Amino acid sequence: MSRKQRNNLVDGLINSIQDIKSMSQCSLSVTDLTVLNEAIEKLQKLKTKKGLTNKHLQPQVVEIVEVITFYLINQCRQTSV
Repeated sequence: MSRKQRNNLVDGLINSIQDIKSMSQCSLSVTDLTVLNEAIEKLQKLKTKKGLTNKHLQPQVVEIVEVITFYLINQCRQTSV
């Protein structure tokens, strides 16, 4: 995958996170926003790194998505109890 394609995929993920933030403004806590903002920062840093291969990029993106997913699922469970 070319650098341009990788950047487009990372941009898509960043845009999706920003959409979640804007659509859920009222229901997100400060902690929720912090987790999402940190994920965006990490993704933006990934875009600036040169020489990343798919092999290097994939685990980092997976880690970010796992953190967001784990956190938001736990938040949904806590609010539904």
